[in-house]
Amino acid sequence: MPGGSSEDLNIALELADIADRITLSRFLASDLVVETKPDLTPVSEADTAVERAIRELLAELRPGDSVVGEEYGDSNASDSSRRWIIDPIDGTKSYVRGIPLWATLLALQEDGEGTVAVVSAPALQRRWWASAGNGAFVTDGLSSEPRRLRVSAISTLADSHLSYADLVDWGAIGRLDAALELLEACWRARSLGDFWAYMLLAEGAIEISLDPAASLWDLAAPQLIIEEAGGRFTDLGGVRTADGGDAIATNGLVHDAALAIIGR
Repeated sequence: MPGGSSEDLNIALELADIADRITLSRFLASDLVVETKPDLTPVSEADTAVERAIRELLAELRPGDSVVGEEYGDSNASDSSRRWIIDPIDGTKSYVRGIPLWATLLALQEDGEGTVAVVSAPALQRRWWASAGNGAFVTDGLSSEPRRLRVSAISTLADSHLSYADLVDWGAIGRLDAALELLEACWRARSLGDFWAYMLLAEGAIEISLDPAASLWDLAAPQLIIEEAGGRFTDLGGVRTADGGDAIATNGLVHDAALAIIGR
């Protein structure tokens, strides 16, 4: 198997099972504890509990690997070529308001390249995963067997469905006019948000997902899943990366046309 081993993928799926049990047990809880981080974004007790549980199991199963997560930072295992990336709850703002659009995102990078990725959204009864060179898949409540993911074959902006994130964030990076121009060039535009837009793109339901502000843990897992589904994932400068800042993901066929409008 190229990249991450089947054992690594099995570990990632086991970590997602643990995360699902924690997040579902506290979702819609009337006594859920929510605090505000220094960047003024919310963090719930479930966010921190998930990341702690994942780190504990990784320390047992992969003690030599580096770990970086949204809530507890980098493990500083700088001599390791393998790095696990954790977003315990992508979509915390939805989670704390009782909206079921949230997921745990897990990725493994080896020498900077994504090799394993899992996105698990238990409130939607969906889980997506990929390993490098072996394709991307989804399980859901609609079918008993995993479905292989494939991006759409739409080749023009005029026929494309786009997700654009928060317009306020586009204004904050000075790209609001460009974002609106791209929205107008597409067949349909909606702000679907967070992991959900990326996974719909991998499923072939939409063609473009834009993110004006994102971090490594938001992007690492979606990048591998989208690429294994046949799509393309870059920053707004056209560089293939999940390191954070901003991002654009497409089915590949409309990537250059979208970048010509929204790129920097």
